[in-house]
Amino acid sequence: MGLSASGAPAGGKVDEPAPHHNPAMFGLALAALGIVYGDIGTSPLYTLKTVFDPANGLPLEPLNVIGIVSLIFWSLTIVVSLKYVTLILRANNHGEGGIMALLALAASSVVNKPRLRHVLLGIGVMGAALFYGDGVITPAISVLSAVEGLEVATPLLKPYVIPITLIALTALFVMQKHGTSGIGAVFGPVMVVWFIVLAVAGAINIADAPRILEALDPLAGLAFCLRHRWLAFVALGAVVLSLTGAEALYADMGHFGARPIRLTWFGIVFPALALNYLGQGALLLSDPSALDNPFYRLFPQWMLYPMVGLSTVATVIASQAVISGTYSMTKQAMQLGFLPRMNVVYTSAKEIGQIYVPGINWTLLIAVVAAVLAFGSSTALGSAYGIAVTGTMLITTVLTFFVIRYAWHLNWGLCVFATAFFFVIDAMFFSANLLKLEQGGWFPLAIGLVMFTIMATWGRGWEMMLAEARVRAGTTPLGPFLASLLSRPPVRVDGTAIFMNADPHGVPHSLLNNLVHNRVLHKNVVFLTVSSSEVPWIPASERVTVQSLGQGCFQVTVHYGFKDEVDLPAALEACASSGLTFDRTEISWFLSRATVVPTPGKGMALWRERLFAVMLHNVGNVAAYLKLPADRVIELGARVEI
Repeated sequence: MGLSASGAPAGGKVDEPAPHHNPAMFGLALAALGIVYGDIGTSPLYTLKTVFDPANGLPLEPLNVIGIVSLIFWSLTIVVSLKYVTLILRANNHGEGGIMALLALAASSVVNKPRLRHVLLGIGVMGAALFYGDGVITPAISVLSAVEGLEVATPLLKPYVIPITLIALTALFVMQKHGTSGIGAVFGPVMVVWFIVLAVAGAINIADAPRILEALDPLAGLAFCLRHRWLAFVALGAVVLSLTGAEALYADMGHFGARPIRLTWFGIVFPALALNYLGQGALLLSDPSALDNPFYRLFPQWMLYPMVGLSTVATVIASQAVISGTYSMTKQAMQLGFLPRMNVVYTSAKEIGQIYVPGINWTLLIAVVAAVLAFGSSTALGSAYGIAVTGTMLITTVLTFFVIRYAWHLNWGLCVFATAFFFVIDAMFFSANLLKLEQGGWFPLAIGLVMFTIMATWGRGWEMMLAEARVRAGTTPLGPFLASLLSRPPVRVDGTAIFMNADPHGVPHSLLNNLVHNRVLHKNVVFLTVSSSEVPWIPASERVTVQSLGQGCFQVTVHYGFKDEVDLPAALEACASSGLTFDRTEISWFLSRATVVPTPGKGMALWRERLFAVMLHNVGNVAAYLKLPADRVIELGARVEI
């Protein structure tokens, strides 16, 4: 894999906002409500409908309804409230969360165990790959389930459900290039209205059938499992739909901090979800015919069209959160060396986290449209949804064990017990969803497999290229080469030449090619290496290190975390504190553009080497990624055998 070992500290406490009485805390909580909880907050649209889908074979009987609602309630309690909100939010990488941050934290904690580290990298990359499957299915199932409310209002609108869904989704992805700062301001208030409506509608229906409150007893869920056994196991594959979006709590921790996320979960989200699921269960007890769409049947006829509108807005917000998360994870994966460089557009001058990745955006849109057309309903998509969600949850639990054991050095027995408890639960959910491979579970797995192949191949190929550079550096180390070159120097011309160098100890190919073709050396020569670390942010004071090599030559290393914005011209301004200043109009940037020659019998299978060569050939504009001025860049070719 391509993750560098920086030896960075394993992470510390979250730099959280002030205590809850601080007004800023409520502002953060409102923002978190709009961004973090859209996915899990819209799960009531389709969860119970999918559980009692006739294809699953579970009869709609009072005891079954109570048992299923009990399983949903206690799954939310144990998996979300206990695992994620209470415990996992503590596993931060310098305040950042999410699968890539957790992977970097786990890998750095076992840096002295290379084999174990390599295995963890593979597991973490698979978790990240499954997240892309989640990024495809979440917009599809969320928006489609909202628009399906039109069928409840009048069957005459059924033919228009798919076209309206596709129009809404296309508009959502087209709008991404404009950023989310404008609409982001209304996300929080809209979701406040959404959760209040969920809670009120649920409470009203509970009053009509209070027997559903028996579901609050965990023994009701246990009795259901013991009574049905196999059917109960199958039902877990749909129950897990109530947990979709749990990973977002962790992934968005860096934006808001743990306290606002906990405050909104226990203050409004969990109570509203619990009341709504109980309300849907009560409705099914009193009116089994409501199974065609128990969520929309909670509301009177006159409210259906407003609820379709509110649900569509809420699901667009849920989709936006996942899409933005996919952009962020893509950027982190590029920084950590798991994906080739792609064009990243920063859509906000104030918020560095608001980015847009065109290549990912249009690929997601194509996949989302294909999912809607292929599956045709939210119930069918529910079969595909669970595997991506439960797979990522399971991998998060595995990585967390290595963090609390090797980074936090907690007691071995405590680590095993704590993670084994959640591992068993996650494994049961994942296993139940494996039963749905033929019904659609293959779809997110196929996406995950494609992304895993791309990420693993790029990471391994990049690692092999760096190894090849080190081998060449062993025959031509930079120090002796410069000493020999400067003892009888070529013609030295005005200006500054900056040679990008993957290995600070070796001679960059661009320098050798420049000497061969131009036979000159600039008065100021900088060998610049970009170092990516397993921490999200590098302090500005530690961004740049400078070493003088004599006679106008310098070795400069620029350090970035996996969430930092790469901007080399801006970073070089920090060299002034070391006595090295630059005139941007006199700088020439020399880059090496490698042409990979796949060689049988070397590091990877030949097809993977060819895939890496194709990706490297079509990699995004390196100069644009590094923020280099296009009119000051000179690219020189090099052939590398791997």
